[in-house]
This record gives sequence, C-alpha cells and structure tokens, in this order.
Amino acid sequence: MKEFVDQDVLVTGGTGSFGQIIVRQLLKHNVAQVRVFSRDEAKQDLMRERFSDPRIHFITGDVRDADSVVSAMEGADYVFHAAALKQVPNCERHPIEAIRTNTLGSQNVRVAALRCMPKAVVAISTDKACSPINTMGLSKALMERIFLQDYASPRLRDGSAALRFLCVRYGNVVGSRGSVVPLFADRIKAGRPLPITDARMTRFLLLLPDAVETAMVACIHGNQGELWVRKMPAATIAQLVTAMSPRPDYPVETIGVRPGEKMHEVLVNEDEIRRAEERGDYYVVGAAPAMPPPRAGEYTSDNTHRLSTEDLRDLLRRAEMIA
Repeated sequence: MKEFVDQDVLVTGGTGSFGQIIVRQLLKHNVAQVRVFSRDEAKQDLMRERFSDPRIHFITGDVRDADSVVSAMEGADYVFHAAALKQVPNCERHPIEAIRTNTLGSQNVRVAALRCMPKAVVAISTDKACSPINTMGLSKALMERIFLQDYASPRLRDGSAALRFLCVRYGNVVGSRGSVVPLFADRIKAGRPLPITDARMTRFLLLLPDAVETAMVACIHGNQGELWVRKMPAATIAQLVTAMSPRPDYPVETIGVRPGEKMHEVLVNEDEIRRAEERGDYYVVGAAPAMPPPRAGEYTSDNTHRLSTEDLRDLLRRAEMIA
C-alpha cells in the first residue's frame, strides 16, 4: 500500500502475535519507521534480534501510563492499537486489570491521538466485544465505544474528520498467543489430552496475515467512526480436534463450557447489521442505517460458512500449526 511509504507508524502491543506480523508487513511497504511500543523488555530484545532492521524503534512503556503513550506517539503518522489483555479466563479472574489495560489504556491512546494528531488510529477488537458476556469482551466493547463515537475526532471546517478513529473486529486468529489452536498444539506435543468444552461449539477462524490486512485496509480506506469486520469461516471444536489430532483415538477431556464462554460467537449483532454495508470481504458498520441491511439477523460463527475438516487442515497447515 503506497500510503504507508515513508510514513512513521506506531504499533502499541507491538511485540504480540498481531504486532509482530503487522510490523513485518509495514516494513515491506517501505515505511520510514515503525515504533514498537510494549511493556515487555524480553520480547523486545527477541524481536530486535529476529528482525534486525534499523527502521524499528523499540519503546518500553504501558498504555496504562498516559504520559508514556503521548511520548511514544508524538510525530507518528498512523497508529495501530493492539495492546490488550485478551485471555478470557485471566480477565475473568482479574477484571479490573482488563479494564485498566483494554478500556482505560485505550482512552489514553485516544487522548494522546487528540494531542499528537496522527492521520488515523486503528484499534484491534474481538468478536467477544459483540454482545459481550465476559470481562474481556466487556472491556473491549467499551474500547470500541471510546473510539467510534462521533465526538472522538475533531473536525475540519468542511466537517470531515481531522483524524480518523476506527476499529477492526476479528474472530479467533489462528496461532495467536492464548488462543485454542496453540493450546491444542502444546497439549499434543506434550502427549496430554485435549480439553473440550463442548464439541458443538463453533469459532470463527482467521489467519494472522488476513487479520493484519484487514487493519491496514481499514486504516487507509476507512472513515471516522467505522467498525470493519472481515467475513470469515468457522468450524466446530470437534472438527478442530479431528484436524489437529495425530491419530483418530487421541484422548480428549470434556471440561464443560467455562464462565464467560459462548456456544457461538457473534461478529455483527442485529443492531449493527442494520447500520452495516458490504464492501467486498468486509462488513463495515457505521452510524447511519443501511438501506437495505446486508443480511437478515446477526452474523455468527453458527451461520457463517462452515469449513470442511480438510479445509480446516489446510488452514492449519498455512498457519504452520500442523505438518
């Protein structure tokens, strides 16, 4: 994307799974500099060694600290806000920590942007923020409200946004830390049973490069206050077990649905679908009602395209999660 050539880009949470992939993509698009902002010195050292690129500038800081966010953002052209606590069980155990990072930290990013005035800020959200029932989803839903309300951006004389705040919302990103696929892979490597909540449970599945592409497309082509949702397929937990297991009789352990888990995830709810339009591979939710809505009812992991087991294996191979 030519829009990123010679630009200065900040990535909060830049040492995470999403952060490292988008940094690599931005370097391919010939940015002048990528600022990797995170609180983990060890991951920064590993990333510095792995990438070995003078265009990467590592900044140690925390989105919970408003001053450090402003300092990191000054002079940036674009911002991708990926810093988050995202493990559902951990957020259930420590809800105030999820709020401090996912919600209040995002408010710090918004305030810093209003001071530093980059061209656009794209926040990375999750299907769990849609009709949320767990702490992680609730804290991310509040993040979306902070970014997407019309008041969030100052206006130019012609009424257009002087800077654009947008969000992108994903399902389960295959291979990202804390998600079910790496958990299963680690269990199989150790020869331990796979923990099954409910075999009928469905989850959206998306490759990390596709998640990054969504954020970059929204950043360049999105308007102030829009929520971009990539259309994506889904599979059942039973299919995932079959696709990943090294043999048909690999042991499983039924643990039941945990607090804060849904049987089927929702990416666009009934209210949002009335304000959405289809743009190729995306649903884009705005403030105005769509005429007509792009589909009837909400968009869920139960009514999207269902992967076959062989298609699922191909997806896992592309993510390098199975041989």
